[in-house]
Amino acid sequence: MSAREPISPTSYLYPLAAMLLWAGNVVVSKLAAASIAPTAITFYRLVLVLLVMTPFVARPLWRNRVAIRRHWWQLALCGLMAMALFQSLSYRAAESTTATNMAIVTALAPLMTAILSVLLLGEQLTLGMAFGGVLSFGGLLYLVGRGDMLVLLHEGMHAGDALMLLACLIFALYGVLLRRWRLAVPAWQSIYCQAWAALLCMLPFFLRLPAGSAPLNGATLPLIAYAGIGSSIVLSYLWIEGVKLLGPNRCSIFVNLLPILTALLAIVWLHDTFHAFHLIGGGVSLLGVLLAQLVQRPLFARGLGAARA
Repeated sequence: MSAREPISPTSYLYPLAAMLLWAGNVVVSKLAAASIAPTAITFYRLVLVLLVMTPFVARPLWRNRVAIRRHWWQLALCGLMAMALFQSLSYRAAESTTATNMAIVTALAPLMTAILSVLLLGEQLTLGMAFGGVLSFGGLLYLVGRGDMLVLLHEGMHAGDALMLLACLIFALYGVLLRRWRLAVPAWQSIYCQAWAALLCMLPFFLRLPAGSAPLNGATLPLIAYAGIGSSIVLSYLWIEGVKLLGPNRCSIFVNLLPILTALLAIVWLHDTFHAFHLIGGGVSLLGVLLAQLVQRPLFARGLGAARA
């Protein structure tokens, strides 16, 4: 989109709806924690994604098989990170932390992506990244310590929060690798190939699940349907369209709405209690993310010559 071309207000509905679906997926993760193993719901959602997408993607994918073969290992690694590890760790984290905590940690992904871009892609460190990173880290400590940072020194981080932080780091690395590789594969074909790779990775773990931990019944089928169609296919479509209409920078700011939307859904569906440490810790963390996104002044000059010029 040209910088001079006016943006339709309806364009903002795409990333907003995507964040609402993502918030719903966090709540679904909490609901799934009590009824189905994380490995099982991850496996089932991938099967559903492939069943729905195959009739639409298989033919153009075959026509583009040369490019797919050229990038097969990058697509496989991306599928392992984004659709297998990130999802499995998220479902596992839901067993021992709140939906609001999960959403706040997930909202740190843009900041983590920016920092990893500096480390791995050689991008310039900005004032926003530096000060925003410190703010977000402090807010996260306050959040996971439930209002007392010193608790972490004595008890450590809760397992669910640590797993969600690891999942978010993996997701940020996934974004950086996509930026580095710039794969010449259309978005839907890329998602489809990644889903196949993730499914093959999850299959050995799924087959080793104990009996009774992967039920398909009235309680789990709606969760699998939402995870497979709502948060995997529809969400991806809305986000891709949003990036196309608004650009990646404008869309990334909508990630800051994830904790708010998740907290509202969790209060209504899960009867969660919203505490002051959620507001303070989450607010400080999100302020850090916003600083990283909005303040783009370099932290260090590129050189004395540049400074004098």
